[in-house]
Amino acid sequence: MQSCYKSLTKSQKKVADYVLNNPQEVIYFSVTEFAEKCNAGEATIIRFCRHIGLTGFQEFKLKMAKDIVEPETNIHDKISFDDSLDVLVQKITNENIVAVSNTTKMIDLDELEKAVELVKDANKIVFFGVGASAYVALDANYKFMRLGLNTSVNLDPHIQAISTVNLGKNDVAIGISFSGSTKDTVETCTLAKKTGCKIISITNYARSPITAVSDIVLLTSAKETPLRSGALTSKIAQLHTLDILYTSVAIKMKDKGVKSLDKTAKAVLEKMY
Repeated sequence: MQSCYKSLTKSQKKVADYVLNNPQEVIYFSVTEFAEKCNAGEATIIRFCRHIGLTGFQEFKLKMAKDIVEPETNIHDKISFDDSLDVLVQKITNENIVAVSNTTKMIDLDELEKAVELVKDANKIVFFGVGASAYVALDANYKFMRLGLNTSVNLDPHIQAISTVNLGKNDVAIGISFSGSTKDTVETCTLAKKTGCKIISITNYARSPITAVSDIVLLTSAKETPLRSGALTSKIAQLHTLDILYTSVAIKMKDKGVKSLDKTAKAVLEKMY
């Protein structure tokens, strides 16, 4: 970046200056947040990354993380190769507790109430997520299916896109993306939006591409550097948010929800010793 500095445009130099003065902050930003911090457009950020020989903002953050994080903490934030097993256990536990606590503080009760009503009354609920978030989507689908709701999930981005075709205004799509910038998830939610379907997003970043196409945004709060993409901490925050949504919907459904839970429990009763 420094070697290319003189060849940068005026707007790209603003980006470089911000990075050089705030290297530790950049790895936690979404592309939208970073653009706002630099007072530049998202396109400028992408051009800047390509100008210095990278494919885009995610690769830029990965390179930054490798540059500024010491080798002994590369595996896990604040964890050292010298840590004993008991210290390691405590550090990971504390980090996960903080993620749940901070995510709880981020809950907007008005947004949550709207999400509960949409999900409860939806004709169909589809869950979208790729990578680590795909497994959170699978868990969410399992939970809501047990309430007797019409749900679906698929991990293939192509099939996700195809599945949006028959959605309508009485359906709900729930997009799960820690960064809010995952192209497959954002593009699938955008396709669903065009059908009149309501979009609920679960993301760590209030200003990210997925929130631009969302009717309701449920925020999580977990730190994840590019070196730790898919870390359990971020998934715990997502699962916590979905568990709150699921339980709230179940309570709203009252007897209907209880009966569905009872029926689904009996359906697998003989599969246990």
